[in-house]
Amino acid sequence: MESKQFAVDQKKADLEYYWDSYSTINIHEQMISDYTRTHTYEKAINACNIKGKIVLDVGCGLGILSLFAARAGAKHVYAIERAAIGEKAIEVIKNNGFEDVITVIRGRVEDITLPVERVDVIISEWMGYNLLYESMLGSVLYARDKWLIKGGLILPDKCTMHINGIEDQWYYDNKINFWRNVYGFNMTPMRAEVLKEPLVETLNSSSIVTSDDCILTIDINTMKYEDQCFTSPFKIKAFREDFVYGFSTWFDVSFPQSGEVLTTSPYQVETHWHQSMFYLDEPITVAAGEIIEGTYSLKFNDINPRFLDIEISFNFHGVFHSATGTMKYQMQ
Repeated sequence: MESKQFAVDQKKADLEYYWDSYSTINIHEQMISDYTRTHTYEKAINACNIKGKIVLDVGCGLGILSLFAARAGAKHVYAIERAAIGEKAIEVIKNNGFEDVITVIRGRVEDITLPVERVDVIISEWMGYNLLYESMLGSVLYARDKWLIKGGLILPDKCTMHINGIEDQWYYDNKINFWRNVYGFNMTPMRAEVLKEPLVETLNSSSIVTSDDCILTIDINTMKYEDQCFTSPFKIKAFREDFVYGFSTWFDVSFPQSGEVLTTSPYQVETHWHQSMFYLDEPITVAAGEIIEGTYSLKFNDINPRFLDIEISFNFHGVFHSATGTMKYQMQ
């Protein structure tokens, strides 16, 4: 009984820490200054004929998306924010003369009451690292089911996730195998810990060894909450003879009507989401044209649902090497 209560208390503490972390200025500067992210949202909002419509902004932060909607002619915008940064959003909105158009409501989307029964448009920048880490997609789905009119718009409304194989000998030698010999001591238990935690960093496209495969496609207009947890097969082909030290993932989201696509592809301009790298215990030696098959599984952590438990199984039989295995990761 005590262990169950501890788990409940820990979950509450972790969620409070999550909300507190989104009250720091640095994280909002990082997001807003990401030109690809912010400008894509601006173009999408401007293109979807928002004039005269009621808009709901889920997780408004400093209110930049609400301001875009107001400037585009929205009849009214309800901006929801649980974190303390919502107080600054109120000041920012007033400073720009939109206090009669934008109403900031402090609280969780699941707990608040709107002064209207329905909204025409839901906007949200809900995506996290690896698409679903610390994401607010569940809150967007809740808002969709409770307030969005039939045929209403969700911005963005489609997303895909992709996987490929990567070469990264430097990281493997200097960060993972570093623990094999530390001043003459064997610290390999730490090596296992490093392997378990995905690396979020910008991937140089020259490090990509294979084709990519789509492992997730979701339509936010119709998806269910449980669709966020998934297991998907993948098949990727090597471009060249090289070592595959792990896998990387990235995502795209697209917007209705405008055709705008926000991509975190390593082949495109860097964003603050970067890419997520999942390293193998031992590298795989591949020749050009050889295939790595596997499955990618993702689910929310039982203690803290903002965290992700990820499992990658792989199966490879090549000219130089054969390898089969399963790696477990936790993004926290």
